[in-house]
This record gives sequence, C-alpha cells and structure tokens, in this order.
Amino acid sequence: SAAKRYFADNDVEYEEVDLTGDRQARLDLMERSGQRTVPQIFIGQTHVGGYSDLMALHAKGQVKPLLEQEG
Repeated sequence: SAAKRYFADNDVEYEEVDLTGDRQARLDLMERSGQRTVPQIFIGQTHVGGYSDLMALHAKGQVKPLLEQEG
C-alpha cells in the first residue's frame, strides 16, 4: 500500500495489523479510530487517520516530530 511505501521510503519501522477475517479486531479499530476504512495509521498512541491524513501531516512537516515524540 502507499502508506507502507511511505514508511519504507522514510526508513520508518511499522507494524501492520491484518484485520482480514478478524471481526472483533475490526470492531476494536472502529471504536479506537472512529473510522471504518483501512488503513488507519497510528504513530504511537496518536491516531493519524488514513493515508491522505498522513500525507497532509507530511506536507506540514509534522510526521518526523510526531515520530520522535511518540517513537
């Protein structure tokens, strides 16, 4: 996915959680993020949103500080 490419291109380690076939995990994600779509990106405990939200933070130069803060 584009989010995984972004993290790989920027040498950011990430954990991918595959929700395929795990109804409870999907429900937990919806409760935690308030969203039904994937990907939902978290940096530490901070919910970033989806890929477009990640790119909006990147454009503002806010991803690296967030990674440093939450990392």
